Amino acid sequence: MDLGEAGDSPWGDMPSQSSSKPAASDAAQDSLPRTQDSESSQQSQAPIKSPSARGARGPVRRLVAQPTRLEAVDDPLGPLGPLGGNGGPGADSQADEPPAPPLKEQVVIRTTMPQPSQQKRPGPADPHNIDEDDYDRPSGPRAPPPVQAAQPSPVRASGQPSVSVEQAAKPSFHITVGDPHKVGDLTSSHIVYSVRTRTTSKGYKQPEFEVKRRYRDFLWLYTTMHGNNPGVVVPPPPEKQALNRFESNFVESRRAALEKMLNKIAAHPTLQHDSDLKLFLESEAFNVDVKHKERKEPIPSESKGVLGTFGISVGGGSKFVEQDDWFHDRRVYLDALENQLKALMKSMDTMVNQRKAMAESAADFSASLHALSTVELSPTLSGPLDALSELQLTIRDVYDRQAQQDVLTFGITIDEYIRLIGSVKQAFSQRQKAFHSWHSAENELSKRKSSQEKLLRQGRSQQDRLNQVGAEVADAERKVHQARLLFEDMGRLMRAELDRFEREKVEDFKSSVETFLESAVEAQKELIEKWETFLMQLDAEDDETVFYRPPVIRTVDKTPGRGETAVDRARATIDEDSD
Repeated sequence: MDLGEAGDSPWGDMPSQSSSKPAASDAAQDSLPRTQDSESSQQSQAPIKSPSARGARGPVRRLVAQPTRLEAVDDPLGPLGPLGGNGGPGADSQADEPPAPPLKEQVVIRTTMPQPSQQKRPGPADPHNIDEDDYDRPSGPRAPPPVQAAQPSPVRASGQPSVSVEQAAKPSFHITVGDPHKVGDLTSSHIVYSVRTRTTSKGYKQPEFEVKRRYRDFLWLYTTMHGNNPGVVVPPPPEKQALNRFESNFVESRRAALEKMLNKIAAHPTLQHDSDLKLFLESEAFNVDVKHKERKEPIPSESKGVLGTFGISVGGGSKFVEQDDWFHDRRVYLDALENQLKALMKSMDTMVNQRKAMAESAADFSASLHALSTVELSPTLSGPLDALSELQLTIRDVYDRQAQQDVLTFGITIDEYIRLIGSVKQAFSQRQKAFHSWHSAENELSKRKSSQEKLLRQGRSQQDRLNQVGAEVADAERKVHQARLLFEDMGRLMRAELDRFEREKVEDFKSSVETFLESAVEAQKELIEKWETFLMQLDAEDDETVFYRPPVIRTVDKTPGRGETAVDRARATIDEDSD
């Protein structure tokens, strides 16, 4: 194909650049400086000519020139360089310089894309002010819209503080033991208590109920729960007392101890689900229900317990030697703690007896002062003496009340933990019996295996006997496995119980000591206030109404010389004695 001497395109779609050179040169002077690559591309396109369709290919000529202009973006001066600058030697020297280090851009995080036009959109007013000139700001994020402060809801204003999920899932019990009163004749007299229970447990018929119980019913509950839950420290009831068991102070202290026992049992995560506790708290015919239950399910004796239910014999065996150092240390600690608590209880009883003796001495002192005030004729002396006598009676009441509070706050806690240590020792004894049962089962297994080996050596002549011995060996292995698991489970349970015992001991003694100190401080404050009032009355010597004595009103019907006041009657009695 002949392209011609001008090198025209055979398709005639590439026009010559000869006619456009003046325009291109003018554009080069007015535009940005171009690189040598763009100049070489123009020189290669200059000799191309096309004789035909120049007017129709005008848009194509502009499209070809467009990418040439876009290549100027790679210029070192950047798209925003100096306008009208010449591409002289200065530009080349600037191009040879190293580029400036990049700068970190200020990224503006926006929640809404800006609109391309600044005109407001037709329609209703924008409540969020999106169309405002917020995006014309030089820098910085867009300020968030104002948010009103949260108002407390009136519905939850009286709500209780939240608790954990585990505590919310546990049923709650609130048990009170009150209204102790004596019933029965001289030979069968005893104290009956009212046991009131409020609970959220679904296992009871009603959320609130009340039953009548006597002391031996509490003993039954402790014995039954101790047998049903080996390894668990069951809070025990107070001990029996044969003498002065109907005294008011003793009845009140026993009532408080029984109430504390029931609340601790109901708060225990294992004991609160015991069926015997439900029977004790809810049964209206308690004695009949207990007899019916004992006929159906006899109470396991102390020697059997849970081990007897598995068919495992419980024997005393040889003397138990503790192999676990942790249990050995706890046993030594419990023995020392029990001795210290008993010594503290003895000192507490001595202090309480001294307070009672001081109360009796204050009463005797008051009687002597009152007798002296009745004999004294001078009102300036008889009045203060009689007031001091009444003050001593108040001091006597304070001492009696403080002695009773000491017993009910601190003394009852000491006595409770002495009994709890006894319950812990019973759990240790149950663990020892489980250990002996395990080893007894192992000895029985070894005997069965020796008998089996003898039969195997004799051959197959006694196949029936061999099968029987094999079954006995399998049963003995099952018993050994169950006894070992029971001993290990009891050990883990007792570790948790002793940890719980330590936590509750710290909390109970701390609370008891605080209450003990508060009651002592209140008693001393009351005494100080009474003494200060008496001293203020003594200082007011000029005021005759401070130690006011009521006037004597004589009547005709009564004996002459006797008045209505105690002082006048005492004086009349003295006069009669003197006559």
